[in-house]
Amino acid sequence: VYLETYGCQMNVSDAEIAWAILQRSGYARTKQLDEADVVLLVTCSVREKAEQAIWNRLQHLKALKARRQQARAPLRIGILGCMAERLKEEILHREKLVDIVAGPDAYRDLPRLLAVAESGQQAANVLLSLDETYADILPVQTSAGGTTAFVSIMRGCDNMCTYCIVPFTRGRERSRPIASILQEVRMLSDQGVKEVTLLGQNVNSYRDLSEVQFQSAAAPGLSRGFSTVYKPKVGGLRFAHLLDQVSRIDPEMRIRFTSPHPKDFPDEASVLQLIQERHNICKQLHLPAQSGSTRVLEAMRRGYTREAYLDLVHHVRDSIPGVSLSSDFIAGFCGETEEDHQQTVSLLREVRYNVGFLFAYSMRQKTRAYHRLQDDVPADVKRRRLEELIAAFREEAATANAALVGQDQLVLVEGPSKRSASELCGRNDGNIKVIFPDAELEDAADCGAPGRARPGDYVVVKVTSASSQTLRGVPLCRTTLSRAAAC
Repeated sequence: VYLETYGCQMNVSDAEIAWAILQRSGYARTKQLDEADVVLLVTCSVREKAEQAIWNRLQHLKALKARRQQARAPLRIGILGCMAERLKEEILHREKLVDIVAGPDAYRDLPRLLAVAESGQQAANVLLSLDETYADILPVQTSAGGTTAFVSIMRGCDNMCTYCIVPFTRGRERSRPIASILQEVRMLSDQGVKEVTLLGQNVNSYRDLSEVQFQSAAAPGLSRGFSTVYKPKVGGLRFAHLLDQVSRIDPEMRIRFTSPHPKDFPDEASVLQLIQERHNICKQLHLPAQSGSTRVLEAMRRGYTREAYLDLVHHVRDSIPGVSLSSDFIAGFCGETEEDHQQTVSLLREVRYNVGFLFAYSMRQKTRAYHRLQDDVPADVKRRRLEELIAAFREEAATANAALVGQDQLVLVEGPSKRSASELCGRNDGNIKVIFPDAELEDAADCGAPGRARPGDYVVVKVTSASSQTLRGVPLCRTTLSRAAAC
């Protein structure tokens, strides 16, 4: 089996779950497309561009499949994930190229689906589940020896933002039991993984209802000025408890999480307290804004105003000094005026994010926007507005990163730089890429024994220059996460 992953980190996690299930059924993994008997594409449906990439890839695989039928056993092709859920009929009928279709909750069924495909029939399972979390499936890391890993803690989403397809492709919100998550993080620690990112559509909505004693907890409050389309949810162990437990497993393992929803950071949020107190929880938060216009935010059903969002940003910065912020923005949503757009530009400039994910709006079938709103911003206007948002983001990020020049940053080494074999690349606590020369280094934790840094090492780097996306610097020494925190 050959696996290809498209889209978000959740899809990377899904690929690992799918591979763990197939491995149990006797499948072997190949990294060479030409060796494969089965090709599985783990797909994304969030934007039209993501789906078009899959259709283009299928045309390439069509030629490969035609060549293979003359040579040996037919090549089987499968579409997994969100696009499978959204476009099952079209995928199966367009040119009869795809053999299996499996939605995000159907990965356990992959061995059966592939057995049906072996008989020459198409097979599909896109049933969404109210309780599937794959809690008993310990994912097999797709990059053996990797220094970082993703751990899925929940699936689905209940927020029903008008633009978003996720509730329809990944179903309703449900959380994986804490015991299962802790087991996976301990396993990753034992394998030498040095950074874990907890994944979910709204991680800070997490609530574990797996044991009776967890079910009596009161519903938490929302951030001031925030609302939801659903009633407060009573019961369950919350995200702060999970974050506390995960961060205690290995003091040398960095913990990140994404994606939280701004509504779930109430004023006395113990999550913010934990980030501030624990040396191994990264001082970095993803706060997806989507727009800087209160009018557009209301049309998106985001549950907050521009003012409430900015109040939260100020609260976060007061609670976690030096925090690195990232965000998502959509250009050209239904009904967005030039004034609305300029408000988004001004929000980007006011907050000054370190990292940004910016996209032009893409109407998705099934969403509330598809049924209730008009996609009335012309494509060329969307492109121009997106370019202006990107320019504003980069300018402000460059200024934010320039403030780090002259400072020492603790960098987790990920491997060689893509552009030069004589340089190493890693990320600092704020999740910003840092590049530095590969040189002999003193080891601050080992009486000065010199040596070169390797993936998984922590290196203190003095920053000498910065751009909007990258820091460059001079390595000073190798160290440990705990020692660096103590200093």
